[in-house]
Amino acid sequence: MSSRTGKTRMARKIRQARKGKVRKRREQNKGTTPKFAVHKS
Repeated sequence: MSSRTGKTRMARKIRQARKGKVRKRREQNKGTTPKFAVHKS
């Protein structure tokens, strides 16, 4: 059996990895554009 600390660390690691997953996938599929105008002229 693993230690409580080990479980906590692993859970925390997984949570961190999952954060922003939806946004990242959406941006990857759609492609991202900068928020400012690139071509001024």
